[in-house]
Amino acid sequence: MDTALDAVIEIFTWVGFGAGALLAVLALIAFLLDGTWVAVRAVVEPTEHGTVVRWFDEDGGVNEAALTHEQAAQVGTAGMYDIYARRGWSNRMRFTHHSPLVRAIALLAAGLIALGVIALIASAVLLFARG
Repeated sequence: MDTALDAVIEIFTWVGFGAGALLAVLALIAFLLDGTWVAVRAVVEPTEHGTVVRWFDEDGGVNEAALTHEQAAQVGTAGMYDIYARRGWSNRMRFTHHSPLVRAIALLAAGLIALGVIALIASAVLLFARG
């Protein structure tokens, strides 16, 4: 029974550290590929095709993006709304500064690394408890 428990803890340690490190590298790559998003103030306008937001970029150009139904419900009846626009790209916006995908991958990586740390501590405790 002791060897089976040791094997399970060892597997959790390796899977936690290995998969956690791999996902941490993937989160870093996704973060770098996500680019730079700057905060801008956008004007919300209803049109015959739905709700759109318009804003000025850093170069003085006017950008426009159509809102989905969920985004339009989040904005509501506001005349102006704070959004994040992609630096160097036209007509790209979102409501969050950082990507939800990057956040999800990073949290999963942190959880797996925490699993590895807990399994490593459990292994050390069992090692010293057995003498």
